[in-house]
Amino acid sequence: MIMGLVARCDVKEAVELAGKIAEFLLEKEVEIALDIPLAKELGKYEDKARKLEDMDVDMMVAVGGDGTILRTQSYISHKKIPLIGINMGTVGFLTEIDPENAFNAIEEVLAGNYFVERRNQLLVWHDQDLPPALNEVVMMTRKPAKMLHIQISVDDEIVEELRADGLIIATPSGSTAYSMSAGGPIIDPRVKAFIIVPICPFKLGARPTVVSDESVIKVKLLREGKKAIAVIDGQYEEEINYMDEIVFRKSENCAYFVRLTKDFYRKVREKLTQGGIS
Repeated sequence: MIMGLVARCDVKEAVELAGKIAEFLLEKEVEIALDIPLAKELGKYEDKARKLEDMDVDMMVAVGGDGTILRTQSYISHKKIPLIGINMGTVGFLTEIDPENAFNAIEEVLAGNYFVERRNQLLVWHDQDLPPALNEVVMMTRKPAKMLHIQISVDDEIVEELRADGLIIATPSGSTAYSMSAGGPIIDPRVKAFIIVPICPFKLGARPTVVSDESVIKVKLLREGKKAIAVIDGQYEEEINYMDEIVFRKSENCAYFVRLTKDFYRKVREKLTQGGIS
């Protein structure tokens, strides 16, 4: 088995834990590959340093928060590499394992006591295919306090035309992220759906909408002279101009997570109690 390692390198504790995990895996005679920035921070394992997009591993261990997971997944999306998330962030809905349980969890994984959970992603198109979204795509103006005028259609049927601060198109994985904060519902990851959530709409009747993940969602920018940006998982930005259309559909590439327990609802209760404060 070959295991990849990536960490949030601006958090000292994450780098230190990733270094200890590297040593632990080598003691277990597991071959490792490290993300180049992590190897540089550790000052060792240069011979095992790889670019994330070039890693050909059986599993990936990501030490950080959901942002680390999202960044890592954006590079390995097409490779079907299962991710093990160790939470060094705040809420961490995508990261299952707490730091104090990291080594026990990895022991369980090495012993084969785990299952792989598949999560759908959004394919995003704007003149070309953009990086897929595991959590959400957020459309907003570049200037604060400005509204977007947008048209939303599902399977070529106009659902809504409205003015709003922005719009979120989310997966079930993203239902516990920005979508939830904007008033969207929490969706069980097993539900085959996408969520359309207006951000502070001027039209009171514009409410969050859940649609089939087999649907094609199209969003068009209607106000001349107004530009928007589409932010994919907080990692990638695309500029949207007047009358441009951005299209969302289910991606053929899923995200894969290594899980030790089936406890989605317990995790939601605990994370929401924390309120995002570590």
